[in-house]
Amino acid sequence: MAVLSIQSHVVYGYAGNTAAVFPLQRLGNEVWAVNTVEFSNHTGYGTWRGKVLGSNLVSDLVSGLEERDVLKNCSAVLSGYLGDAEVGKAVIDAVKKTKKHPPAALYACDPVMGDTGRGFYVKPDIPKMFKEELLPLADIICPNHFELEVLTGNSVKNIEELKKSINLLHEKGPSVVLVTSVLKNEKSICMIASDKNRFFKVETPFLPLGNDAAGTGDMTTAVFLSHFLKTKNIALALELCASGVFSVLESSYKLFLEQKNGELIELKIIEAQEQFVSPSHQFKAEEIL
Repeated sequence: MAVLSIQSHVVYGYAGNTAAVFPLQRLGNEVWAVNTVEFSNHTGYGTWRGKVLGSNLVSDLVSGLEERDVLKNCSAVLSGYLGDAEVGKAVIDAVKKTKKHPPAALYACDPVMGDTGRGFYVKPDIPKMFKEELLPLADIICPNHFELEVLTGNSVKNIEELKKSINLLHEKGPSVVLVTSVLKNEKSICMIASDKNRFFKVETPFLPLGNDAAGTGDMTTAVFLSHFLKTKNIALALELCASGVFSVLESSYKLFLEQKNGELIELKIIEAQEQFVSPSHQFKAEEIL
């Protein structure tokens, strides 16, 4: 399967396409990567170099794929960090071009805007772009807890509020919703998936990665998309995703503690790559009634 992944790119570390492309490939997918920004490192370091690459480049690269007549072979479009709202318009154009070819590709949108405890880390015009233009076009939407509240305008403090907000997202377009992180308590964290008819959760132990562990949402969305493309089953895709992602995160945290070669935790995607295919931990999805 081929995935067109339109996201940011960093030279050092893992975020955006650097966190998504290799996991997708390791799980057996061909990936066509289009970078929306080129930064030296993710912004959690406080300083970085590079620039937003702009919508014209994104559109030009997708037009090149169209000229090669390969968009008909694309199973999914994946978008993440945009850089600016104009890049969002280029993503919309790419999705529409890809969906012209039957069977229509899925569009998986990771609405990268911010996180709990850190707040927004995107330009002010980005949330409106996600809410009004990309959300209605998406087949799969993968917000974290913070982004779920932004997209719906609702505070989410319990399971009923969570289900209500997920249903609001369904009403706006996506048939599949994955909430990538819902902090249950200081000992566990949940992923929640819904297909309009049923809700499932997987609860995993909480790892003290902090807000500086960039790329976890990008990696999670990519892994879930890969498993959903193969299984078309949200419960199974959720189980496989949670098992692989947690195993990679645990390996990354252990290696960080052993090596102590930096102030921030970087994902150890290469060192822990077998965890995507054969996770050390296996989690079961539980239906939320």
